[in-house]
Amino acid sequence: MISRTNRPGLVVATGAVLLLALTGCVPNSPVASGSSGSATKLTVTSSAADCAVSAATAPSGTVNFTVTNSTDDVTEFYVLAEDGLRIVAEVENVTPGAPRTLTAQLQPGDYFTTCKPGMVGTGVGRTAFTVTGGTIAVSGTEQAQLKTAAANYVAYVKDQVAQLVPATQQFLTAYLAGDTGRAQALYAPTRAYYERIEPVAESFGDLDPEIDFREADVEAGKEWTGWHRIEKDLWPPATVDNKGTVYVPLTAAERQAFADKLTANTQQLFDSVHAADYTVTADAISNGAIGLLDEVASGKITGEEEIWSHTDLWDFQANLEGARVAYEGVRGIVVDKDAALVKKIDGQFDSLEKQLAAYGTLSTGFTYYNELTKAQVKSLADGVNALSEPLSKLTASLTKK
Repeated sequence: MISRTNRPGLVVATGAVLLLALTGCVPNSPVASGSSGSATKLTVTSSAADCAVSAATAPSGTVNFTVTNSTDDVTEFYVLAEDGLRIVAEVENVTPGAPRTLTAQLQPGDYFTTCKPGMVGTGVGRTAFTVTGGTIAVSGTEQAQLKTAAANYVAYVKDQVAQLVPATQQFLTAYLAGDTGRAQALYAPTRAYYERIEPVAESFGDLDPEIDFREADVEAGKEWTGWHRIEKDLWPPATVDNKGTVYVPLTAAERQAFADKLTANTQQLFDSVHAADYTVTADAISNGAIGLLDEVASGKITGEEEIWSHTDLWDFQANLEGARVAYEGVRGIVVDKDAALVKKIDGQFDSLEKQLAAYGTLSTGFTYYNELTKAQVKSLADGVNALSEPLSKLTASLTKK
């Protein structure tokens, strides 16, 4: 079993994706200077098992990472924020024998560096990276900041889906082999990659219904597919919980068919977000943050999302992380327009994250939903509502002239 401890969609726009992913919406520039007046030059060697950066620290300002690929496949290099999720800067499609340079303007703080050989999976060689010195001034027009925010979020979405694909295959391999314990253990952690960016899938027509619909959401005459169809088979319900009907396990052929469908839909999501013209608008990012909190309020906090496995708090955590990443992407723009709103949202995010942490983590597991008391559920719901209220104002503030 899984270890335990104590839907508005994004609007998709087309156009060239601007790879300007930087902290605080500071645009990348090959000629920008660092705090010392010149760029810090570092080298990165991406191998099959490591991501060796020539130094673990750099002064604030412009840092040039020259990435060499020693593998037989393309690779990517990332600078991640302190949370390990938000992409601060990244360079894609580094081919063997053809080094590429990533130029990033970095504020003081703690980061991580990592490489992703083959451009899928969780990456290799994640290492702490520290930027020292004073804060550098944010430059550029609001329009440039909005484009940067969009590029940041696109990079994050692509990264999450690139991790979802192999993780889903590992889960399905265990499920098809009849290894119920391993499949159950992989179920909720794998879904976290999807739950962090769920509004993106919702923007691609029928993808989200086919991947993530609950049994209660399916219209009469429509086939129920996706994660929750497999969830029910992994955690077969008692007759009393199945509308008085004895649950009949799926046959081997049925399991294979549902696994194939989930594989195809996940690959379709990967292909869609990796299309050359895929991007998002800044207001869609903020609406995505709001939508993820709505997901928590409408499903996770009520226990209706994971009705068979009761792993709702895993989804809650992933939704919250995804909302925070989306919010942080536009925070630097909003703070100049409504500092009081930003302060309130910051505080409520911190409070809800701390409250949820009392029940576990994604790595160690959470309390199952059916083990929560009514008082605990109400307290979590109150925390969600306290964050939802100011967060609902984010898009209006972002688009205010």
